[in-house]
Amino acid sequence: MRSDSFTALRPLLASQNLTAIVRQLLQHIQAQQDLNAFVNVYDQEIIANAAVVNQKIKENQGGPLAGMVVGLKDMIAYKDHPLQAGSKILTNYISPFDATVTERLLAADALIIGHQNCDEFGMGSSSENAYFGTVLNPLDKTRVAGGSSGGSAAAVKAKMCHVSIGTDTGGSVRQPAAFCGLVGLKPSYGRVSRHGLVAYASSFDTAGIFAHTVEDCASVLEVIAGPDAFDDTAADRAVPRYTNALTESGRYKVACLTGTLSHDGLQPEIKAHTLRSLELLKKEGHQVEHVHFGLLKYALPTYYILVNAEASTNLARFDGIRYGYRSSYATTLEEVYIKTRTEGFAKEVKKRIMLGSFVLSASQCETHYVKALKVRNLIKKALQDILNQYDFIILPTTTTTAFRVNSFANNPISMYWSDLYTVLASVAGLPAISLPNGVDNKDLPVGIQIIGNYFEEAKLLAFSSHFESIVK
Repeated sequence: MRSDSFTALRPLLASQNLTAIVRQLLQHIQAQQDLNAFVNVYDQEIIANAAVVNQKIKENQGGPLAGMVVGLKDMIAYKDHPLQAGSKILTNYISPFDATVTERLLAADALIIGHQNCDEFGMGSSSENAYFGTVLNPLDKTRVAGGSSGGSAAAVKAKMCHVSIGTDTGGSVRQPAAFCGLVGLKPSYGRVSRHGLVAYASSFDTAGIFAHTVEDCASVLEVIAGPDAFDDTAADRAVPRYTNALTESGRYKVACLTGTLSHDGLQPEIKAHTLRSLELLKKEGHQVEHVHFGLLKYALPTYYILVNAEASTNLARFDGIRYGYRSSYATTLEEVYIKTRTEGFAKEVKKRIMLGSFVLSASQCETHYVKALKVRNLIKKALQDILNQYDFIILPTTTTTAFRVNSFANNPISMYWSDLYTVLASVAGLPAISLPNGVDNKDLPVGIQIIGNYFEEAKLLAFSSHFESIVK
């Protein structure tokens, strides 16, 4: 059991001072401000709350996450606290309600330490498109932490909190997890309520979990998953005891998508580590087969057409009238809309709104948007066909390890390709997890991704826990 996991800490809490533990985490945040992981830290509040939870633990009355210190991506609502989604346009906005995820964490006696930096409205793969500045990788400060939930990943890796809750639209939990050497879980679409998550692309957005271990992810998912009256897309399904399922063993049939290992942009060390792990699985008695997936090259364009279309409608609500930033240079209603959005949104968000508006326009809708919806269904069916024959799909999480800051400043299209392997599960709404899988020749973490079938998180987490043990 890893010493930096909450699971390892939990049995010790009854004999330790939780307030002292929280103060130590706050010291880590203060000492590593240059990482730019947090946009708001609720230090006095968490110290006061820690004293209350500490007493509950002493009296054996603590909830299932009592003492766990959690960070929230700056796209998750926390009542009476700022929420900006990494954007100027939500300046001075205070959330009047809790996201369902936040509400359930607090009810389980978790402690919220602050909001974490991210790409503006989740639009990015490096956490460089943030109003609050770039997030740096704790393992190498010349490199990015990944995106869009880069601050959440950096905070867990730098021991500023035990766990972070991010959002994953096309890989925004799994890719930063891979870059920072963490476990990053994206549940099935609908497994966790989206109520209180700032919307980017509503048919893709999913709350996800960063942790040091699979067991910590399982503990959190047990609490935050489940149906919600505030979100019609949240599945009306019972929530299993994911932590109990971790000990389940079996021999599984695993598919490796051949096209993912033959891609020209794949870093050689990532390919080598992936193949090594497949061999380890074979030695453990699992059946591993290489499977052709001909739709791989269509996944990324399909994803970007659809998410930009959804973003163009979701972000229409930010107009300077109802909440957030309003331009001081506007003199007419039309100018309020135009100037506020011009000044409030940064370049990447404007670009995606315009692209989304374009593909939804009357002259382009059939050619681009409708066609992308059809291809999405083809990808879903093809992946489902594979998962009807195999228990899991395995592929790298990313094509490269963490790249240097400003690597793609002059070529943003190239950065989109870093999402190539993560968008598959997002397009299909499948659960997926990124696990640490060694390091490259610069000691940068390599991630491996496991995709499971719809709502089979218990099985996915059990297999991931097994993988975690054999790779060590």
